[in-house]
Amino acid sequence: MLAYGMHLLQTVPTLTLVELHPDGEHAKRFEIVRWLSARGFVLKESHGTTAYCGTYVRGRQVIKITSIPGKGDVVAKTHDATIIAECKGGIVNTSHAGPTSKLRKGLCEAVGLLMAGPKAGRQVAVVPRTETTLRLAQRLAPRAKDAGIEIALVDELGQVIDIAPLQ
Repeated sequence: MLAYGMHLLQTVPTLTLVELHPDGEHAKRFEIVRWLSARGFVLKESHGTTAYCGTYVRGRQVIKITSIPGKGDVVAKTHDATIIAECKGGIVNTSHAGPTSKLRKGLCEAVGLLMAGPKAGRQVAVVPRTETTLRLAQRLAPRAKDAGIEIALVDELGQVIDIAPLQ
């Protein structure tokens, strides 16, 4: 989720604000504040009682984190459109059947959540890049594209690979 939000800030020239809406599981499994701090973001304003919710700033770039369900994991608005991403994670450095199956299910769930909601701007399903998710993404891409959904895979360095982008 954080890597994809950062990717948008770095690749969409007019974008200065990205909203992240992590659920409790995201925060339990990932140190959001430390990750942002390591990339130069500073907390400017806290939101609510959750330790990681707030507005983080780095120069002109702003990441606003709130725990509002149902809005999409990553939301960014440009002057042209809204980008909504559903993000799923998982263990990527294993070949065991259980975690591998969870990664496949995560991609299917992200696509399904986007299909279940109203069509709004650019919709992107984001999951970790593994051989399993890459193969599945390549098979899903044509049908997802017909539904207006892009698939993006994030590698261990936080680099995003778009599978059959709509543009």
